[in-house]
Amino acid sequence: MRVGNTIFFKSCPKIIATGTVCGPKESAGIAGQYVDIPAHDDMFKEKTFERAERKMLETSVNKAMEKLNFTHKDIDILFSGDLLNQIISASFTARALQVPYLGIYSACSTMSEGLLLAGMSIDGGYAQNIAIATGSHFSSAERQYRFPLELGNTRPPQSQWTVTGAGCAIVSSIKDKDGPVITSGTIGRVIDYGVSDANNMGAAMAPAAADTILQYCKDTNTVASSFDLVLTGDLGVLGSRIVKDLVADGGQDIFKNHVDCGEIVYKVIEDEFQGGSGAGCSAVILNSYIMDKLRKKEINRILFVATGALLSTVSSGQGETIPCIAHAVTIENRG
Repeated sequence: MRVGNTIFFKSCPKIIATGTVCGPKESAGIAGQYVDIPAHDDMFKEKTFERAERKMLETSVNKAMEKLNFTHKDIDILFSGDLLNQIISASFTARALQVPYLGIYSACSTMSEGLLLAGMSIDGGYAQNIAIATGSHFSSAERQYRFPLELGNTRPPQSQWTVTGAGCAIVSSIKDKDGPVITSGTIGRVIDYGVSDANNMGAAMAPAAADTILQYCKDTNTVASSFDLVLTGDLGVLGSRIVKDLVADGGQDIFKNHVDCGEIVYKVIEDEFQGGSGAGCSAVILNSYIMDKLRKKEINRILFVATGALLSTVSSGQGETIPCIAHAVTIENRG
Protein backbone atom coordinates (compact mmCIF):
# COMPACT_ATOMS: atom_id res chain seq x y z
CA MET A 1 0.00 0.00 0.00
CA ARG A 2 1.18 3.50 -0.79
CA VAL A 3 0.07 6.79 0.71
CA GLY A 4 1.70 9.90 -0.72
CA ASN A 5 5.40 9.10 -1.02
CA THR A 6 5.32 6.40 1.67
CA ILE A 7 5.09 2.66 1.03
CA PHE A 8 3.85 0.23 3.69
CA PHE A 9 5.26 -3.30 3.66
CA LYS A 10 2.66 -5.94 4.52
CA SER A 11 5.25 -8.70 4.85
CA CYS A 12 7.45 -6.66 7.22
CA PRO A 13 10.82 -7.85 5.84
CA LYS A 14 13.37 -8.65 8.54
CA ILE A 15 16.95 -7.49 8.91
CA ILE A 16 18.38 -10.88 9.81
CA ALA A 17 22.11 -10.10 9.77
CA THR A 18 24.55 -7.26 9.33
CA GLY A 19 28.25 -6.96 8.57
CA THR A 20 30.46 -3.95 9.22
CA VAL A 21 34.06 -2.87 8.70
CA CYS A 22 35.65 0.46 9.54
CA GLY A 23 39.06 2.13 9.53
CA PRO A 24 41.31 2.97 12.48
CA LYS A 25 39.99 6.51 12.96
CA GLU A 26 36.41 5.25 13.08
CA SER A 27 37.38 2.32 15.32
CA ALA A 28 38.60 4.81 17.92
CA GLY A 29 35.05 6.15 18.23
CA ILE A 30 31.75 4.60 19.22
CA ALA A 31 31.62 2.29 16.19
CA GLY A 32 34.78 0.47 17.25
CA GLN A 33 32.93 -1.28 20.08
CA TYR A 34 30.28 -2.71 17.75
CA VAL A 35 31.70 -3.26 14.26
CA ASP A 36 32.60 -6.78 13.20
CA ILE A 37 36.03 -5.85 11.85
CA PRO A 38 37.76 -2.73 13.23
CA ALA A 39 40.67 -2.32 10.80
CA HIS A 40 44.04 -1.11 12.04
CA ASP A 41 45.16 0.00 8.59
CA ASP A 42 43.07 2.19 6.30
CA MET A 43 44.79 0.57 3.32
CA PHE A 44 43.22 -2.75 4.43
CA LYS A 45 46.37 -4.51 3.13
CA GLU A 46 45.76 -3.25 -0.40
CA LYS A 47 47.91 -1.15 -2.74
CA THR A 48 45.46 1.68 -3.39
CA PHE A 49 42.70 3.44 -1.47
CA GLU A 50 40.12 2.43 -4.06
CA ARG A 51 41.04 -1.23 -3.72
CA ALA A 52 40.88 -0.89 0.05
CA GLU A 53 37.37 0.58 -0.19
CA ARG A 54 36.26 -2.27 -2.46
CA LYS A 55 37.74 -4.90 -0.15
CA MET A 56 35.97 -3.37 2.87
CA LEU A 57 32.65 -3.46 1.03
CA GLU A 58 33.12 -7.06 -0.06
CA THR A 59 34.20 -8.03 3.46
CA SER A 60 31.07 -6.49 5.01
CA VAL A 61 28.83 -8.57 2.72
CA ASN A 62 30.79 -11.75 3.39
CA LYS A 63 30.64 -11.12 7.13
CA ALA A 64 26.86 -10.74 7.09
CA MET A 65 26.49 -13.96 5.06
CA GLU A 66 28.90 -15.78 7.37
CA LYS A 67 26.68 -15.08 10.38
CA LEU A 68 23.83 -16.92 8.63
CA ASN A 69 25.95 -19.68 7.12
CA PHE A 70 24.83 -18.31 3.75
CA THR A 71 26.68 -18.72 0.48
CA HIS A 72 26.30 -16.49 -2.55
CA LYS A 73 23.58 -18.85 -3.79
CA ASP A 74 21.37 -17.79 -0.86
CA ILE A 75 21.36 -14.13 -1.92
CA ASP A 76 18.70 -13.33 -4.51
CA ILE A 77 19.78 -9.73 -5.13
CA LEU A 78 22.60 -7.44 -4.06
CA PHE A 79 21.64 -3.75 -3.97
CA SER A 80 24.85 -1.79 -3.69
CA GLY A 81 26.45 1.52 -4.56
CA ASP A 82 29.22 3.86 -3.44
CA LEU A 83 30.65 7.33 -4.09
CA LEU A 84 33.26 6.56 -6.73
CA ASN A 85 32.76 7.16 -10.44
CA GLN A 86 30.68 4.39 -12.04
CA ILE A 87 30.17 2.91 -8.50
CA ILE A 88 33.23 0.71 -9.07
CA SER A 89 33.49 -0.50 -5.47
CA ALA A 90 29.98 -1.96 -5.65
CA SER A 91 30.34 -3.38 -9.15
CA PHE A 92 33.68 -5.01 -8.45
CA THR A 93 32.29 -6.42 -5.21
CA ALA A 94 29.43 -7.95 -7.20
CA ARG A 95 32.00 -9.37 -9.62
CA ALA A 96 33.75 -11.13 -6.76
CA LEU A 97 30.57 -12.38 -5.06
CA GLN A 98 28.86 -13.56 -8.26
CA VAL A 99 25.35 -12.73 -7.07
CA PRO A 100 22.51 -11.05 -9.01
CA TYR A 101 23.31 -7.37 -8.75
CA LEU A 102 21.46 -4.08 -9.08
CA GLY A 103 23.79 -1.11 -8.78
CA ILE A 104 22.25 1.97 -7.19
CA TYR A 105 23.47 5.49 -6.59
CA SER A 106 22.05 7.89 -4.06
CA ALA A 107 25.34 9.26 -2.72
CA CYS A 108 25.40 9.04 1.08
CA SER A 109 21.72 8.04 1.22
CA THR A 110 22.44 4.77 -0.61
CA MET A 111 21.87 2.66 2.53
CA SER A 112 18.32 3.89 3.06
CA GLU A 113 17.53 3.66 -0.65
CA GLY A 114 18.77 0.06 -0.66
CA LEU A 115 16.64 -0.86 2.35
CA LEU A 116 13.63 0.78 0.73
CA LEU A 117 14.15 -1.12 -2.53
CA ALA A 118 14.70 -4.36 -0.62
CA GLY A 119 11.43 -3.89 1.25
CA MET A 120 9.59 -3.30 -2.03
CA SER A 121 11.20 -6.32 -3.70
CA ILE A 122 10.46 -8.72 -0.86
CA ASP A 123 6.97 -7.36 -0.28
CA GLY A 124 6.24 -7.86 -3.96
CA GLY A 125 7.36 -11.47 -3.77
CA TYR A 126 10.32 -11.01 -6.11
CA ALA A 127 13.04 -12.10 -3.69
CA GLN A 128 13.53 -13.86 -0.37
CA ASN A 129 17.01 -12.74 0.72
CA ILE A 130 18.52 -9.40 -0.31
CA ALA A 131 21.87 -7.90 0.66
CA ILE A 132 22.17 -4.12 0.84
CA ALA A 133 25.68 -2.73 1.09
CA THR A 134 27.55 0.53 0.73
CA GLY A 135 30.74 2.13 1.92
CA SER A 136 33.24 4.93 1.48
CA HIS A 137 36.88 5.78 2.10
CA PHE A 138 38.25 9.13 3.18
CA SER A 139 41.20 9.09 0.81
CA SER A 140 39.38 7.89 -2.30
CA ALA A 141 36.53 10.37 -1.78
CA GLU A 142 38.77 13.35 -1.04
CA ARG A 143 40.87 12.99 -4.13
CA GLN A 144 37.82 12.45 -6.33
CA TYR A 145 35.58 15.24 -5.03
CA ARG A 146 37.99 17.87 -3.75
CA PHE A 147 41.77 18.00 -4.05
CA PRO A 148 44.73 15.65 -4.53
CA LEU A 149 45.72 14.38 -1.10
CA GLU A 150 49.33 15.38 -1.71
CA LEU A 151 48.38 19.06 -1.67
CA GLY A 152 47.56 18.91 2.03
CA ASN A 153 44.86 21.57 1.73
CA THR A 154 43.59 23.13 4.94
CA ARG A 155 40.09 21.92 5.73
CA PRO A 156 37.55 24.69 6.37
CA PRO A 157 35.57 24.61 9.65
CA GLN A 158 32.31 23.66 7.89
CA SER A 159 33.83 20.48 6.44
CA GLN A 160 33.24 16.87 7.45
CA TRP A 161 35.55 13.86 7.40
CA THR A 162 34.52 11.08 4.99
CA VAL A 163 34.14 7.84 6.92
CA THR A 164 36.37 4.93 5.96
CA GLY A 165 34.15 1.89 6.32
CA ALA A 166 31.38 -0.27 4.89
CA GLY A 167 28.16 -1.84 6.09
CA CYS A 168 25.85 -4.55 4.84
CA ALA A 169 22.36 -5.62 5.92
CA ILE A 170 20.65 -8.80 4.78
CA VAL A 171 16.89 -8.38 4.57
CA SER A 172 14.72 -11.47 4.36
CA SER A 173 11.19 -12.84 4.21
CA ILE A 174 12.18 -16.03 6.06
CA LYS A 175 9.70 -16.49 8.89
CA ASP A 176 11.88 -18.40 11.34
CA LYS A 177 14.65 -15.79 11.40
CA ASP A 178 14.83 -13.14 14.11
CA GLY A 179 15.52 -9.46 13.62
CA PRO A 180 14.03 -5.99 13.48
CA VAL A 181 11.56 -5.46 10.65
CA ILE A 182 11.13 -2.76 8.01
CA THR A 183 7.52 -1.62 8.15
CA SER A 184 7.49 1.34 5.78
CA GLY A 185 9.62 3.65 3.71
CA THR A 186 9.36 7.14 2.24
CA ILE A 187 10.83 7.97 -1.16
CA GLY A 188 12.60 11.31 -0.99
CA ARG A 189 12.49 14.26 -3.36
CA VAL A 190 15.51 16.11 -4.71
CA ILE A 191 15.80 19.34 -2.72
CA ASP A 192 18.18 22.21 -3.46
CA TYR A 193 18.39 25.25 -1.19
CA GLY A 194 21.14 26.87 -3.26
CA VAL A 195 24.21 25.77 -1.29
CA SER A 196 27.22 25.58 -3.63
CA ASP A 197 30.06 24.96 -1.15
CA ALA A 198 31.18 21.35 -1.66
CA ASN A 199 32.65 21.38 1.85
CA ASN A 200 29.38 22.34 3.51
CA MET A 201 27.49 19.05 3.16
CA GLY A 202 25.45 19.45 6.34
CA ALA A 203 23.81 22.69 5.28
CA ALA A 204 23.18 21.33 1.78
CA MET A 205 21.55 18.05 2.89
CA ALA A 206 19.56 19.16 5.95
CA PRO A 207 16.61 20.54 3.90
CA ALA A 208 16.23 17.20 2.10
CA ALA A 209 16.21 15.33 5.42
CA ALA A 210 13.61 17.69 6.84
CA ASP A 211 11.44 17.37 3.74
CA THR A 212 11.41 13.56 3.95
CA ILE A 213 10.74 13.49 7.70
CA LEU A 214 7.82 15.88 7.31
CA GLN A 215 6.51 13.94 4.30
CA TYR A 216 6.63 10.71 6.30
CA CYS A 217 4.72 12.30 9.18
CA LYS A 218 2.10 13.67 6.79
CA ASP A 219 1.64 10.38 4.91
CA THR A 220 1.39 8.27 8.06
CA ASN A 221 -0.29 10.78 10.37
CA THR A 222 2.61 10.18 12.76
CA VAL A 223 4.20 12.49 15.30
CA ALA A 224 7.98 12.49 14.79
CA SER A 225 8.59 12.66 18.54
CA SER A 226 6.91 9.23 18.92
CA PHE A 227 10.02 7.47 17.60
CA ASP A 228 12.69 6.27 19.99
CA LEU A 229 15.16 7.65 17.47
CA VAL A 230 15.08 9.75 14.31
CA LEU A 231 18.45 8.79 12.83
CA THR A 232 19.81 10.93 10.00
CA GLY A 233 22.77 9.96 7.87
CA ASP A 234 25.67 12.36 7.80
CA LEU A 235 24.51 15.89 8.43
CA GLY A 236 27.19 16.48 11.03
CA VAL A 237 26.99 19.02 13.84
CA LEU A 238 25.83 22.00 11.80
CA GLY A 239 23.41 20.00 9.65
CA SER A 240 21.86 18.42 12.74
CA ARG A 241 21.05 21.85 14.15
CA ILE A 242 19.56 22.97 10.85
CA VAL A 243 17.36 19.88 10.36
CA LYS A 244 15.87 20.20 13.85
CA ASP A 245 14.90 23.81 13.14
CA LEU A 246 13.49 23.01 9.69
CA VAL A 247 11.41 20.11 11.05
CA ALA A 248 10.15 22.38 13.83
CA ASP A 249 9.15 24.97 11.21
CA GLY A 250 7.08 22.17 9.64
CA GLY A 251 5.24 21.51 12.88
CA GLN A 252 7.16 18.49 14.18
CA ASP A 253 9.59 18.14 17.09
CA ILE A 254 12.75 16.00 16.94
CA PHE A 255 14.85 18.00 19.39
CA LYS A 256 14.89 15.19 21.97
CA ASN A 257 15.04 12.07 19.80
CA HIS A 258 17.22 13.08 16.85
CA VAL A 259 20.70 11.60 16.40
CA ASP A 260 22.97 12.01 13.39
CA CYS A 261 25.44 9.29 12.43
CA GLY A 262 28.03 11.84 11.35
CA GLU A 263 27.76 13.65 14.65
CA ILE A 264 28.54 10.56 16.75
CA VAL A 265 30.88 8.48 14.60
CA TYR A 266 34.13 10.02 15.88
CA LYS A 267 35.47 10.62 19.36
CA VAL A 268 34.00 13.80 20.86
CA ILE A 269 37.42 15.00 21.99
CA GLU A 270 38.75 14.96 18.42
CA ASP A 271 38.72 18.14 16.40
CA GLU A 272 36.79 16.78 13.44
CA PHE A 273 34.96 20.02 12.73
CA GLN A 274 31.42 18.96 11.76
CA GLY A 275 31.92 15.19 12.17
CA GLY A 276 31.65 12.36 9.67
CA SER A 277 30.14 11.97 6.21
CA GLY A 278 30.21 9.52 3.32
CA ALA A 279 28.11 6.53 2.30
CA GLY A 280 29.95 4.44 4.88
CA CYS A 281 28.94 6.79 7.72
CA SER A 282 25.30 5.75 8.16
CA ALA A 283 26.03 2.21 6.86
CA VAL A 284 28.53 1.57 9.65
CA ILE A 285 26.59 3.24 12.49
CA LEU A 286 23.20 1.74 11.58
CA ASN A 287 24.46 -1.79 11.04
CA SER A 288 26.64 -1.91 14.15
CA TYR A 289 25.80 0.45 17.02
CA ILE A 290 22.11 1.04 16.25
CA MET A 291 21.35 -2.58 15.31
CA ASP A 292 22.92 -3.70 18.57
CA LYS A 293 20.53 -1.43 20.48
CA LEU A 294 17.56 -2.71 18.47
CA ARG A 295 18.44 -6.35 19.05
CA LYS A 296 18.85 -5.73 22.78
CA LYS A 297 15.48 -3.90 22.83
CA GLU A 298 17.14 -0.77 24.22
CA ILE A 299 15.31 1.02 21.41
CA ASN A 300 12.34 -0.43 19.54
CA ARG A 301 11.32 1.95 16.77
CA ILE A 302 13.47 4.20 14.63
CA LEU A 303 13.08 6.34 11.53
CA PHE A 304 16.30 5.98 9.54
CA VAL A 305 16.81 8.90 7.15
CA ALA A 306 20.11 8.66 5.29
CA THR A 307 21.06 11.80 3.35
CA GLY A 308 22.89 12.28 0.08
CA ALA A 309 24.42 15.18 -1.86
CA LEU A 310 24.02 14.53 -5.59
CA LEU A 311 26.94 16.62 -6.78
CA SER A 312 29.98 15.80 -8.90
CA THR A 313 33.29 17.47 -9.60
CA VAL A 314 31.92 18.49 -12.99
CA SER A 315 28.78 20.12 -11.59
CA SER A 316 30.76 21.89 -8.85
CA GLY A 317 33.33 23.07 -11.38
CA GLN A 318 30.56 24.53 -13.50
CA GLY A 319 29.18 26.52 -10.58
CA GLU A 320 26.09 24.39 -9.96
CA THR A 321 24.42 24.33 -6.57
CA ILE A 322 24.09 21.01 -4.71
CA PRO A 323 20.88 18.98 -5.17
CA CYS A 324 20.27 16.62 -2.25
CA ILE A 325 18.00 13.74 -1.34
CA ALA A 326 16.98 11.70 1.71
CA HIS A 327 15.07 8.44 1.85
CA ALA A 328 13.49 7.13 5.05
CA VAL A 329 12.71 3.66 6.37
CA THR A 330 10.96 2.70 9.60
CA ILE A 331 12.73 -0.09 11.44
CA GLU A 332 11.14 -1.59 14.54
CA ASN A 333 10.96 -4.59 16.83
CA ARG A 334 7.76 -6.59 16.59
CA GLY A 335 6.35 -8.90 19.26
